[in-house]
Amino acid sequence: MKLSEYNRSTRELAFGEISANVIQSVRTYIEKHSLGDILANPVMRIVSTSEKIKKGLFGGGLGPKQLIQTVILTDRWLILADNVDQNALYIKSMQLREITVEAYEKSQFYKMVPDTGMNVNGKFTDASEAGSIFVPLGKDEAGDTFKVRIIEAAQKANMPIEAALE
Repeated sequence: MKLSEYNRSTRELAFGEISANVIQSVRTYIEKHSLGDILANPVMRIVSTSEKIKKGLFGGGLGPKQLIQTVILTDRWLILADNVDQNALYIKSMQLREITVEAYEKSQFYKMVPDTGMNVNGKFTDASEAGSIFVPLGKDEAGDTFKVRIIEAAQKANMPIEAALE
């Protein structure tokens, strides 16, 4: 069985702890796509750090050496800001009512490459087709809490209005 190629850690953030460049990039993205006040009603904010494990003579092989992903989960939106190897930020968003989520550990891929995180499937704001993304999470309290919160938020967003009012 192949092991994960990354050490992963997750920590919860207060809004003020999100780096200024991430907040500015997220706000620019929101304006560009005319998304309105999608940062309202936050459920949880995290930063997930993935660092490549060096293996062998030449290091860790393919893939980025470091991924820092800031995630803002609201009652209606999932907003992701990826910073790969300290290069440009990549912002993505999905409406929770348009996604399905699955703990990676419960997926068919886990047997081939053990890892920790969430598989998120659905439509990105700036895409015409549905897609998938892996949200890496540490095996830690913040990672475990985020898994529960994103599942609950997605289920609630997909509930019929009548059921949500009960």
